[in-house]
Amino acid sequence: MPIELQLPQKQVFFGVMFQPSAVKRIFKTPACEFSDTTVDLALIDPFFHSLWQQLAGQDDFEKRVAVFLSWLTKNTIDCEPREELINTFLYDKTQYDLSVKMLADSLCYSSRQLARKLLEATGMNTEEVLLYKKYLHSVELMHRSGLSLTEIAYQSHFSDQSHFIKTFRSYTHITPGEYKHGMSYVKGHLFENVR
Repeated sequence: MPIELQLPQKQVFFGVMFQPSAVKRIFKTPACEFSDTTVDLALIDPFFHSLWQQLAGQDDFEKRVAVFLSWLTKNTIDCEPREELINTFLYDKTQYDLSVKMLADSLCYSSRQLARKLLEATGMNTEEVLLYKKYLHSVELMHRSGLSLTEIAYQSHFSDQSHFIKTFRSYTHITPGEYKHGMSYVKGHLFENVR
């Protein structure tokens, strides 16, 4: 039996990014469960199918935002102050040069407690989170500075050029030099000569 797919004339994508502690509180599931995956929230809670229908029924972006904010306001639970500190750290672009001890002390956790909290929130342990933030800082410097790769490695607090290259390659599967040579104006995107 043939299947016919009828799509509306105009399609609009609507995405939302939650902080890790919000995911845990709203969905009653640690954020690490959603790492590197796409999830149909209607499978977690049937209410999301209804929310999706409400969003799809709106004819412009502002109305979708209003519907979603109404739902979010009803379902928001305040974070504990230390959870909010973890969220702030994760999204702060300036905190890439901390040690595990410095971070644990600043967030008022022991190193072990912090490792558990970050693993639950991100799926990465403390050292991995700190290394990832160094990588993100190096990408930021490539896009907004004229520094050499050696200077970028140094300013991103990598122990040496080799460590920088190895870390960068682990996240992108290319070297920093290859990335810098082909990078576009959008962070994380490359220009390719496609014919």
